[in-house]
Amino acid sequence: MKTYLLADPVRYPTMTTTQIRESFLIDALYEPGAVRLAYVDLDRAVVGMAAPLGSPTALPADDALRAQYFTERRELGALNIAGNGVIRVDGKCHSVENLDCLYIGRGARDIAFESKDLGSPAVFYLLSYPAHASHPTTLVRKDEANPVELGSVEACNRRTICKYIYLGGAKSCQLVMGVTHLHPGSAWNTMPAHTHMRRSEIYMYFNLTKDARVFHLMGPAEETRHIVMKDREVVVSPGWSIHAGMGTQAYSFCWGMGGENQDYADMDPAPLQSLR
Repeated sequence: MKTYLLADPVRYPTMTTTQIRESFLIDALYEPGAVRLAYVDLDRAVVGMAAPLGSPTALPADDALRAQYFTERRELGALNIAGNGVIRVDGKCHSVENLDCLYIGRGARDIAFESKDLGSPAVFYLLSYPAHASHPTTLVRKDEANPVELGSVEACNRRTICKYIYLGGAKSCQLVMGVTHLHPGSAWNTMPAHTHMRRSEIYMYFNLTKDARVFHLMGPAEETRHIVMKDREVVVSPGWSIHAGMGTQAYSFCWGMGGENQDYADMDPAPLQSLR
């Protein structure tokens, strides 16, 4: 499990493109038949992907966690972004279909991932934060994810926001997690942009074709940069950074947060006029 040490806003203005990518971009998480994880020092987040093939693929407790099992002191969200699968939690099987999300609370000892059809295997995107309390394992189906329509065709940002783990959905300690789907012909996400110092945010872009890219915007409003991202790559947004993007096609992204609170509407706007 690789550890990412994020740069602060003092170092950020002097960074090269390569340095920005090395600090904020997490790539190469997808590996068929394996679980790959990354540890982020900001809010002690863990992100990863589980891509089971033949036998069940167990979630390891990496030595970096200093834990007997992964969720000894953590909670976990697992979003299925591919074929139908199964997640076993302490012997109980949860059927997790495409765009379903399973919340797994602190204290679950044994977690393993399976694909139902090897011709169309499951891929689980994983996001975890430390937890000071236990909440029950909860499956949220894609049609239960409280969809909200935002944006417009004229502004190229018509999108559907689906909330899975939040105050009005699956209960958690501090994890907030959902998915935004851009409609055909739209390409902008989270614009106008915002920041929120109370919570870091992590994006994972998916449903991109092989040659498509997303230009993810980051940094303080008055000094933005961009990171060019491809399918199933992850970017970390510290509290001082905006997070928005423009794609070469419509796409989806999973957004997740952990930190001071779980108020989805807790945002500090960064109006278009303030961006530089």
